[in-house]
Amino acid sequence: MAGSVATDIEVAEFAGQLLFRLWRASHTRTAEALNSIGLTPALFALLNVLAARAGAIQQHLSSDMGIDPSAMVKLIDELEGAGLAERRRRPGDRRAWEVAITPKGRRTLRRARRVITHVEDEVLRGLTDADRRQLLTLLRRALVSAPPQPPWRSDEGD
Repeated sequence: MAGSVATDIEVAEFAGQLLFRLWRASHTRTAEALNSIGLTPALFALLNVLAARAGAIQQHLSSDMGIDPSAMVKLIDELEGAGLAERRRRPGDRRAWEVAITPKGRRTLRRARRVITHVEDEVLRGLTDADRRQLLTLLRRALVSAPPQPPWRSDEGD
């Protein structure tokens, strides 16, 4: 059975294996759904952060999101080309670039969030709302305490 999940202890006891399988189930569906509205998972992630941070500095976005600076430039270029974000010099510091979501970017993000919610509902349908909140809490805690890793590069795929 290709879609079954092994529950025997020798296989199921390793969180990394389970996280990888769940990531694949989620990421594949997420990428397909976002592609239908012209986004990738990386573009969605960046757009989502831009919506929460008015006047975000490009360099800070790169380090905060764990994305290689050259990959961040490419992502921002894509968002800017689609009219979803815009760069501008930071007032008072002409060396820094601010990146801001545009009104079109906000509309696209609302659509993307609906799409992502649908995918998460499908992938996590075996969990209650409380389980899902707990899962997010545990994943955030694990991520904060995990060893650092090199920044994501665009050649790694999306």
